[in-house]
Amino acid sequence: MACDKPQIDKDGNGILFYGDARVNFVKDIEGQPNVFLMEVQAELERDTQATPEPGQFYMIKGSRSNVTFGRPISVYHSERSGKTLKVQFMILEKGEGTKEMRKLLPGDMLSMNGPLGNTFGEFNNETNGRMAIIGGGIGVAPVANFASSLPNGSYDFYASYKSGSYGLEFINAQNLVITTDDGSRGIHGMLSAAFTKETIQTNGYKSVFACGPTPMLAYIQSVCQDAGIKCYLSLEKKMLCGVGACLGCTISTKDGNRRVCKDGPVFDGDILEFSKPNGTRRQPLSAGEKADLSVTISGVKFKNPVIAASGTFGFGQNYRGFFDVERLGGVSSKGLTLEPKPGNKGERIIEITGGDINSIGLENPGVPHFIEHELKEMLALNTVTMANLAGHSLESYVKGAELLDKTEVPMIELNISCPNVKAGGMAWGMDPSCAAECVGAVRKATKKPLIVKLSPNAPDLIGVAMACIKAGADGLSLINTIQAVAIDIEKGRPYFDNIKAGMCGPAVKPIALRMVYDVCGAIKKLPENEQVPVIGLGGISKWQDAVEFIMAGVSAIQVGSATFANPNAMVEIIEGLEAFMTSHGYKSIEDFKGIAL
Repeated sequence: MACDKPQIDKDGNGILFYGDARVNFVKDIEGQPNVFLMEVQAELERDTQATPEPGQFYMIKGSRSNVTFGRPISVYHSERSGKTLKVQFMILEKGEGTKEMRKLLPGDMLSMNGPLGNTFGEFNNETNGRMAIIGGGIGVAPVANFASSLPNGSYDFYASYKSGSYGLEFINAQNLVITTDDGSRGIHGMLSAAFTKETIQTNGYKSVFACGPTPMLAYIQSVCQDAGIKCYLSLEKKMLCGVGACLGCTISTKDGNRRVCKDGPVFDGDILEFSKPNGTRRQPLSAGEKADLSVTISGVKFKNPVIAASGTFGFGQNYRGFFDVERLGGVSSKGLTLEPKPGNKGERIIEITGGDINSIGLENPGVPHFIEHELKEMLALNTVTMANLAGHSLESYVKGAELLDKTEVPMIELNISCPNVKAGGMAWGMDPSCAAECVGAVRKATKKPLIVKLSPNAPDLIGVAMACIKAGADGLSLINTIQAVAIDIEKGRPYFDNIKAGMCGPAVKPIALRMVYDVCGAIKKLPENEQVPVIGLGGISKWQDAVEFIMAGVSAIQVGSATFANPNAMVEIIEGLEAFMTSHGYKSIEDFKGIAL
């Protein structure tokens, strides 16, 4: 990979733009449910700063955004007058970043850096001869920009869509050919219905420039190779930096690794290596067929796999003013100790990027008070009640379990992240032998299904998990919060009185998923009669997260701090799960549980 040349002017100033741009308008494209056009205006600092050329892109995101990194969006059209630059982007809404952009209003600001990448013009020369320009779906935007820079009638343009058409306003082709999957415009069919080896030979094309979905680009490459002509293809790839520094968008080519952001996005088609499609898309459930979201865990049936996590939902009553709590699969109670506990002194919470750190200290009314007062209201809800049991000593765990065993609570979730006083304050769940001792003692004290909640801070998490199973756990839940520290920079001291506290929220989700994946994988290796179900939690905030955890092997999931930010989060997850199962042909949770292992 060659050393990158600095993009600077004669005075040593960068020629790229980074700063705020004002939104002029955002318009939905008629007939396209997820495509929109956005125009932004930026005031450049210097005359020497670059104007975007066809094929280039910018990294953009809303100035107030829930995403961290910009999204690479190709330029559809641009105009510059002095230091004022107007850029139009035609955007496909496909994730959180682009969803935010679609909601921007005139006058809103977004951050923008670029123009980045190479250009179609770098590959366009007199030897290319008569050319065909091809765009597929949203890939029409960058090649339409290229086409608009060429003399009128000097090319043929092929545009391929699922339905309808868009992005053709600036095109003046000799021949414009449109294909649609549904036959709503032009030729009925995919690109192959209009562009073949015979098409190339009949029209005398000497080169092809294209952008679109990967299968389409692979097809174009194959057809051009068969016809013996050159093709230049613009690729899409997820990016972080956009300037070639992070190597996150690297692809393998016949000439070695190449960066899509810096060495591309436009490549000589001869060097590209397209992998074959992996598997076929699942077919949806048939009309009238309904996905069954119910799951059974240790003999207890849940109407769906979405459970409110302990410590975030009280005793099931706090959020009843926002949604029907009985839609949930279950509710895990606030962590309970034998005696009432006032919790920690000092500050208890602080927001961080992607979540929070909290030091609540298990404030709760105690097991006897819970049994006499809160449990009755929880059991009245048409959803599964889980009593989360904590303790400061083995005796307190056992006594609490004995009291709960005499109640109608269907299931106990045992929190072994509490300090073991006799072990110098180390949590019961940090060591396999201590975990086994605690679980074994509680197991003898109750006949109720026992789900053991594991700490992610254990040095040997799998060892702890296996010890809990051997000691009598009917199932496992993980992860509990991750140990973290915050510093008050004004006072120069730790923010929390206890110094260390628990981190949770979307930021921990990949870590939680990794730990769940490891534990589920280890359980799968056990003899079938020794395997136990797992409940996954940690940063789950949307239905896609729930699907990931289930595919990693869990039978159900718990949602915690996501409810603080969005009281309807769990309902949305349930609805999203059902829609996903229907669209992908999964009749039950078991159909896709653990398929990623």
